[in-house]
Amino acid sequence: MNGSHNSRRVALAIVAVFFIGWEVAVTATHTPVYLLPAPSRVLQTLWAYPGMYAEAFVITLGEALAGLALGLLAGGLIAALLTLQPGLEGGVMTLAILLKSTPMVALAPLLTLWLGFGVLPKIIITALLTFFPALINLLSGLQRPDPALLDLFRSWRVSRWEIFIHLRLPWALPYLFAALKISAPLALIGAVVAEWTGASGGLGRTMWLAYSNLNLPFLFAAIFLLSAAGMTLYWLVAWAEQKAIFWQGERNVE
Repeated sequence: MNGSHNSRRVALAIVAVFFIGWEVAVTATHTPVYLLPAPSRVLQTLWAYPGMYAEAFVITLGEALAGLALGLLAGGLIAALLTLQPGLEGGVMTLAILLKSTPMVALAPLLTLWLGFGVLPKIIITALLTFFPALINLLSGLQRPDPALLDLFRSWRVSRWEIFIHLRLPWALPYLFAALKISAPLALIGAVVAEWTGASGGLGRTMWLAYSNLNLPFLFAAIFLLSAAGMTLYWLVAWAEQKAIFWQGERNVE
């Protein structure tokens, strides 16, 4: 626990030094605000328009979490199917790689055109962005249990389904959290990118309007919120991992 607290202190100290250096550099060089605003100016913007940014943040966060849940569910179900039916892996993974290789910035306008400017296309884009990391990580965890334990289960002549439930699923839990650490911050990016193609609200729309008007303090205020949300989601996943996979911490202590 002490090591975890110390690492967080170090991380916060590094972030603080970064922002202090940014503030000093902008002030010392008299950089125009339309090129790079100082962090203090960005915080003043957030303080001056709390309601607007709070409303936009809630919209984007809701889209990101809904898309993340959908992407994890789809990735988990397909990973389970491929584990129980390995003969399907070649064809399904080819389609998954094809989908992963398709630029989301190309799909987002199409989904907006087909489904409108509501939240549904944003959720789908976010789900597509988080689906592949979830699939790859969970499939790796489900397919690679401890060989000794797998032989033991087979010696008991249990079914594939029982092996899946009692061995493969618990073994894949660390891989699930690894997928979440990647996908949770990525979901915010997916929601913002989808909002750029057309939205009635959200941080992506706020950023687009600020960029169009060269209002960099407004733009950076949205970026600050997204960065803070991404770090918070990552820390929450790391905290949940420590609670759910407590035996790893005990093993490290030993």
